[in-house]
Amino acid sequence: MRDNNRMPVELEGGSGRAVLIVEDSENSAAMLEMAFLGIPGVSVMQAASGVEALRILNAAATPIIVVSADTDPATPERVAALGVDAFFPKPFSPAQVRRTLEQLLNGTKH
Repeated sequence: MRDNNRMPVELEGGSGRAVLIVEDSENSAAMLEMAFLGIPGVSVMQAASGVEALRILNAAATPIIVVSADTDPATPERVAALGVDAFFPKPFSPAQVRRTLEQLLNGTKH
């Protein structure tokens, strides 16, 4: 599995933590952004593709959460093996994704 001791990406100047949403659906991205904006000290960024996300990340030192419409039962295990911290199938609960993100950012979810 992945190294869960990674720290979230710090914003320039160390003013807070950044969350990157990678989602090609504008509606899903907007729901997740709204759910995350209330987390104190967190800045939300968005990318519409994996390539764009890699450009933003430079170093993958942030919690990785996948929200996907993929219905293959092997997908959660496959993405976990790639280093994903949490997987949510669509339709998803923005509140549940937010709770999981908060736990990952605070180091309380393993």
